[in-house]
Amino acid sequence: MNEFLSARHAPELQRAINGNKFEASPEGLFLPAQKIYVRGLYSHRRRTKAGAEAWVDDPNLLPTEGINTMLDNLIAASGVASYISLYGNGTNPLSTWTAANYPSNAGEITSQSEGYSEGTRQLWNAAAAATGSKDNYASAAVFSIVCTTTKDVNGVGLHTVSGRGAVTGKLLSATRFSSARTFSNTDEFDVKYRLTITSS
Repeated sequence: MNEFLSARHAPELQRAINGNKFEASPEGLFLPAQKIYVRGLYSHRRRTKAGAEAWVDDPNLLPTEGINTMLDNLIAASGVASYISLYGNGTNPLSTWTAANYPSNAGEITSQSEGYSEGTRQLWNAAAAATGSKDNYASAAVFSIVCTTTKDVNGVGLHTVSGRGAVTGKLLSATRFSSARTFSNTDEFDVKYRLTITSS
């Protein structure tokens, strides 16, 4: 598939999801009848006064709520804005996670004194879809870390609501990093996310 799915594909994919005609994997979903694979990838790095570290990639889990919302909204190009959050719990996302239980399950970092200084979750400023992918690789979300000593971040989420700790809207995606990222005060954390839909 050389272009992002349009609105006309959404009903067919929604029927496949609702009918459990898909195979789940740690990175996403495979719909055999349509020969389509849906997956996402987070990339992140720490920036200190000494410079930037190398980007680290972590695949994500797409919860059922996120899949349904992407099919209904994002893939249909409705213009729904999305926002990235940070979380502190050392727990793996589950398909049953939703916007309502994400803040408690993940331990969303909401403090501006022991977390990050920005007032909201950070915008996923994605460019137009191309070659089956949609991402913010040209404009990473930046979190300005604030802490007394150090702050550990174990994962990130993607939401349709910007409020820190908000239990409304939809949870589109989440990942636990392969290892916790430890930050010092004034570090910056860059986060990128790419959603890819490909034909098998």
